[in-house]
Amino acid sequence: MASECGGKSSWPELVGAQGEVAAETIKRENTCIITVDILLEGTIVTADYVSTRVRVWVDKNGIVVKVPIIG
Repeated sequence: MASECGGKSSWPELVGAQGEVAAETIKRENTCIITVDILLEGTIVTADYVSTRVRVWVDKNGIVVKVPIIG
C-alpha cells in the first residue's frame, strides 16, 4: 500500500526487528515520514491520524510487535 506521497504506508516485514532498525528503515523507505515514535506496547497514545507519523510498537526487549503503519 502506498501513501499520498508515493512511499510505503505499512511495514509488515519489520515485525520481529529491533525498534531502532525499524525506525531507520521506515524513514529511508518513505521520505514523507517526519516522525517515527518507538513506543512500548501498552503505552497510551492519542487516537488522531497524522499522515507524517509512524508508531513502532515494541516489547520490553525493543522488538517490534505490531505492523508499523502511517497514522
